[in-house]
Amino acid sequence: MSLRSAFAPATLRRRLRRALGEPSALAFIPALSLTAFWTGGEGALIATALGLPALFALAGGFEGAAPPDARPRDPVTGLLLSDGLTAALAAARDRAAGAGLGTACLLIEIDEIEALRDRYGTEAEERLLRAAGDRLRAVLRDGDEIARLGGARFGVALQPARRLDLEAGLQIAARLQRALEEPAVVDGAAVYLTGSVGFSLSRRLPEADAPGLLRAAAAALAEAQAAGPAAVRAHAPGMAPAVTHRADRADAAAAALEAGRIVAWFQPQVCTDTGRVTGFEALARWSQPDGGAIPPAEFLPALEDAGLLARLGEQMLRQSLTALSAWDRSGLDVPRVAVNLSAAELRDPRLADRIAWELDRFGIAPGRLTLEVLETVIAGAPEDVTARNVNALAELGCGIDLDDFGTGHASFASLRRFRVGRIKIDRSFVAKCDRDPDQQRLVTAVLSMADQLGLATVGEGVETGGEHALLAQLGCDHVQGFAIARPMPFDDTAEWIARHGARLDAAPRIGRGAG
Repeated sequence: MSLRSAFAPATLRRRLRRALGEPSALAFIPALSLTAFWTGGEGALIATALGLPALFALAGGFEGAAPPDARPRDPVTGLLLSDGLTAALAAARDRAAGAGLGTACLLIEIDEIEALRDRYGTEAEERLLRAAGDRLRAVLRDGDEIARLGGARFGVALQPARRLDLEAGLQIAARLQRALEEPAVVDGAAVYLTGSVGFSLSRRLPEADAPGLLRAAAAALAEAQAAGPAAVRAHAPGMAPAVTHRADRADAAAAALEAGRIVAWFQPQVCTDTGRVTGFEALARWSQPDGGAIPPAEFLPALEDAGLLARLGEQMLRQSLTALSAWDRSGLDVPRVAVNLSAAELRDPRLADRIAWELDRFGIAPGRLTLEVLETVIAGAPEDVTARNVNALAELGCGIDLDDFGTGHASFASLRRFRVGRIKIDRSFVAKCDRDPDQQRLVTAVLSMADQLGLATVGEGVETGGEHALLAQLGCDHVQGFAIARPMPFDDTAEWIARHGARLDAAPRIGRGAG
């Protein structure tokens, strides 16, 4: 601050008002009055008694307080709503353009909030959203605005700044992510949140208005979510716009499915004893012409709205069996492929017959096909079509995996009744299990239970070498996650298998007996 600005009238008034309004200053007023009386008599006392209020008034101390913020607020988090964010972006955009500064819009969405809701309930979800909103707001600067845009998505409008470039945007995104990652306690258990971030910079979109900045940030967020949990992407020219309306999403997803643009990508599962590939899980991805992919969180709800989840399941099954046949022809050792079954598919009374027909058509042994069923589906299934389908598939010889174990309430009786062969330990248990003793105890309890019931185990969402090593030491049979490999198109699997085999030959083994 320059000397001239330091002694400007407005600055002096502000500093004087702050000094006179401090509690410490108010405590000295009686002493100051008494000193004036002792040294100057009644005249000095009267001058002091009248002069201090006059000085306070001159400094603006009696001016009315700023009116309360009357903008609509989200009832759960107390944050602004979508309209408030758009207005804040517009104001920041105007100020930035007039002063030669830059602003930005950031969107951050908590990853896999649906799984947390299924596991802990709606009330716990709201507590987590409130905590997330408070944490995000705490790391922003004065003048930055934050809003909740629905679900687990938050938006930020940054106040104009001179050095708001790509590097600064990445630093702010990382700061927001770190704020989310502090553990929260729900029902006595530590819950770790992660968030994906997309952002747009006004200097990279000079013609964009506030809605344009918001759309660009949404497109960047979609790219980040396609890359996996806790990813960050900045908007770049040519990035596909995000589909924002529910009806538009349903129409676009239905068209993409029929056009063959929603395809199976494959994520490997490996044995913790040998490190060898024990299978791949087929995961639906909406492939874009530029090679990018839209994540399932973006299009699965749209396909559900369109009533097309069963149609998607048929395509995933055929593409998975096609992949198994191709791996066999190439001489690659891929023991099995896992395919997810939706609740809609499990309600189809012809499901088991259809899968048996597909297996026979491809010449694939049933034991090489694993069907993944959500624990929430198993827990809520009475003796109906769903139960009959799962048992019929098990009798056919297919493997049955209980997916997202720990998020539902399947009983031991359910595990036996549905002839489950493996349980997949949910990522919420696996996350940071190598550093958090509570997480370790939870994983140990699940593995001990599985061992007693004679069930194999798969740790999913393994993102670090430490998590991989600990799961191996605790006795988890298989692992999958980013620490091993991200989901990949089928055309990339053969090369990955070759590279993985070469690494196994050159590297020490991570096994249960590792020290």
